[in-house]
This record gives sequence, C-alpha cells and structure tokens, in this order.
Amino acid sequence: MEEIVRVSALTKVFQGRVTAVDGISFSIFRGEIVGLLGPNGAGKTTTLHILLGLITPTSGSVRIFGKDPFSRDREGILSRINFTSPYVSLPYSLTPRENLRVFARLYGVRDVEGRINELLAMFGLEDMADEPVRRLSSGQITRLGLAKALLNEPELLFLDEPTASLDPLMAERTRRLLKDINHTGGTTIFYTSHNMKEMEELCDRIIFLNRGRIVAEGSPGEILRRYGECELERLFVRIAEEDS
Repeated sequence: MEEIVRVSALTKVFQGRVTAVDGISFSIFRGEIVGLLGPNGAGKTTTLHILLGLITPTSGSVRIFGKDPFSRDREGILSRINFTSPYVSLPYSLTPRENLRVFARLYGVRDVEGRINELLAMFGLEDMADEPVRRLSSGQITRLGLAKALLNEPELLFLDEPTASLDPLMAERTRRLLKDINHTGGTTIFYTSHNMKEMEELCDRIIFLNRGRIVAEGSPGEILRRYGECELERLFVRIAEEDS
C-alpha cells in the first residue's frame, strides 16, 4: 500500500514543560479512513495542527506524500489536502457562496461556480447561499466547513469533529458522503471524533491517544478484542478512568 502520511517519534512540548505529544509514530495509507481517538487533552488537536503545518514539532518528523510539510514543498502538499473543524470560523460578513469563491480561487478550482453549486446542494445550503454567515445556525456553519474542505477534491482530508453540531439526519448523510468519497474517489481521511459509534462505523483503523502517547492502534474490532470490550465507548471510558 502507498504510504500517504508518516509520523516518526513526533513530540511537541509547549513552554518547555507541557508535553502535548510524546514520541508518537504511525502511518496512514492511501484509501484508508483513520480515526484519532482520545479524551480531551490527549494531543489530538496538536497532532492535527502539526500535520497541517500550523505548528512545528519539538522533535521527530512528518512526511506527507513523502515530503516535509515544513519545507519548500509545503505549497504543493497543501494543494492536495484540505481540512475543516467546527471550531474554525469563516468570515461572518461573507455569504457561504462568497466564502467558497475565495477558497476555490486559493485552491485553483477550475469550474468555480459549478463546483460551488454542487457542494451547496450536497450539504443543503442552497437557501442560505447568499445570506451572511452570521445568520447561519451552528449546524449550517459546520456543513459550510465541510463544503469548503471538499472544494479541491483533496487526496487527503483532515477532519476535526466533522459531525459536531449536526442533527442526526445530517450527521448520517455526512457519514454516507464520507464513505462515498472514500470508496469512489479513493480519498484518504484522517479525523477526530468523540462519537464512538461513528468511529466504529467509518474507520478502517483507530489510533487511540492518551496523555500524548499512543495506547492502542488497530481496527475497531481488533482493539475491542485486545481489551475484552464489546463497545468502543466503554473502552474509551475505561482507558480514561484508569489513567486518571
């Protein structure tokens, strides 16, 4: 299998004393859906931010498509990936359509209006397409972020809590969409979530972080068998409670 992401002995220490990520190593292969799981403060967001090149590691290395995201290859890497999080705000004074136009041009999307219309329809945002983002609900803003993340048809998609703020129906539609772009388009997906059922349903593999270290890795079934549990949620609580 083609290795898309390689993380080797990755460590991030903040202010010289807080170790957010502690020597983790893992790979992600083309076409996989890999979930990053762990309690709050486990190092998930820090790991994502390093992979996106937003913060530099204290030590260790990252390779995406075989290249260093902190080198002059950064721009080429960014053109092939995308990211969304419900905790990242888009300009509230712009409309969804205007926001998507800005990002479409940044990513060099060819048929800008066609692609935007396709994504607005895909996420049920046509009726709000020309309203300021400040008038959108939290769920609609989450859907807009997902639409932004798919603009350039990325080879590698980073998602932070992709179904947060979505109602059950839209969350289910989003999961089906992610499965579809993974199966038909071969998009590799790396994401975090606190929705254990979602992790079990979507992931080929799970990387379980706690206190900045990998404590378990494998398919959902493998991890549950290893710990003698029948539900991922029960295992999550068990690991978090044992550590505390």
